[in-house]
Amino acid sequence: MDSKKLILIVGVVATIIIGVLLVVSMNSNSDSPSGQDGNNDNVNTPTGEPVTLEYWGLWEPEGVMLPLIEKYQQANPNVRIIYTQKSFEGYEGTLYTRLQQGASAQSPAPDIFRIDNRWLNKFQGYLNPLPSTIMDPAEYSATFYPTAVSDFTGTDSQIYAIPLEVDGLALFYNKELFAQASLSKPSGDWDSVIDEAKLLTIKDPSGNIDQAGLAIGSATNIKHSADILSLFLLQNGVEINQNYNTEVSLTTQRAIDALDFYTSFTNEHEVWSSDLRSDLEMFFQGKLAMMLAPSWRAFDIINANPAIEFGIVPAPTLPGDPVYFSMYWGEAVSATSENSTEAWKFIKFLSEQDQIREFHNNSISVGGRAFGEPYSRKDMGAELQSHAYLGAFMEMAPQMKAWKIGEQSYIEEQLRTAINDVAVNGTPSEVALLEAEESINAKLAQLFGL
Repeated sequence: MDSKKLILIVGVVATIIIGVLLVVSMNSNSDSPSGQDGNNDNVNTPTGEPVTLEYWGLWEPEGVMLPLIEKYQQANPNVRIIYTQKSFEGYEGTLYTRLQQGASAQSPAPDIFRIDNRWLNKFQGYLNPLPSTIMDPAEYSATFYPTAVSDFTGTDSQIYAIPLEVDGLALFYNKELFAQASLSKPSGDWDSVIDEAKLLTIKDPSGNIDQAGLAIGSATNIKHSADILSLFLLQNGVEINQNYNTEVSLTTQRAIDALDFYTSFTNEHEVWSSDLRSDLEMFFQGKLAMMLAPSWRAFDIINANPAIEFGIVPAPTLPGDPVYFSMYWGEAVSATSENSTEAWKFIKFLSEQDQIREFHNNSISVGGRAFGEPYSRKDMGAELQSHAYLGAFMEMAPQMKAWKIGEQSYIEEQLRTAINDVAVNGTPSEVALLEAEESINAKLAQLFGL
């Protein structure tokens, strides 16, 4: 072979090799997760192994959550999130059982789910703590209200849930009934509110209440009776949780005074009666001036009687620093999740300002609600301060607190029983609370294996 033919062959081979390298390089650039070719600007994380996250929601239909999920999946194409709205009926028991069963093939636990802000002492052992690399305690404390820091911090000082909303007990009032009594709105302290409730209570010739001033004092006909008693316990400085939240103390003088105060609205002030219809029914019908409830009870009122004009103000307080009762939800991650880090990344994403606003707005435009859930972030509270219904909750949020109930359904039933024993049966408060304390502690002993 002469030198000219050799040079020609070498040139052809070199051309082929260069062409192959160029094709490989072009394919590599087009698959780049960083979007260097300008066609993948929405992708901001590397494409890794496929990840599927099962997410149990509670109050929001799929249409509310889907835009947020799609937004996250677009930025994280290796992540697939399956959202299911669960029924509140039996939710606590179903979730707890699934978490206990862990990652069994028959019924694996969801990766992400909602827990009540009072459940942590029961659920902590089945939860994955929030990694400090995703959000450290300092950032968490700076972002969310003190009640969330307290409610979702475990006995090991780790954080176990991120709230997407905050809620609690506020005072609902009928504007028309207040105007008829030449009142503008309820006062901020309990002594004044009691006087206003008396003024707004109207009895028939037989002495039976026809128009009630304030729905407090009984148990069976008040939707949030146990929550209201919890508010009074906290406002009166009762240290309810004992022994690392595995026991309760309900027999101190402060606790007795709180129960006495609760039942005084029926047996002393006579602004409410255990013989009346439920507080919600009375409010719907314009026969109740005031009641304590969380924000979402407004939906019940609006749906039942759109014509009723009502307002919401912070719950009344005792002298001293105000204390309000919180009751809301946080997103948590299963301890058995195989993709817990990815799950926490998604929850962190949901808790950012843009997503919180979109979540709120979707509840209105897609979910059909009159308003969305109150914002969970401290740096967003001012945005809702002038809201007709949510302003009161934003005002209360910095001073909200709760107590870790654990067996919520059982404990609330024991509190209602104590109220009923005192208000209806005439049992002394100290006796009713002793029975409640013993029953609750026996139940908690079973839960914690004590």
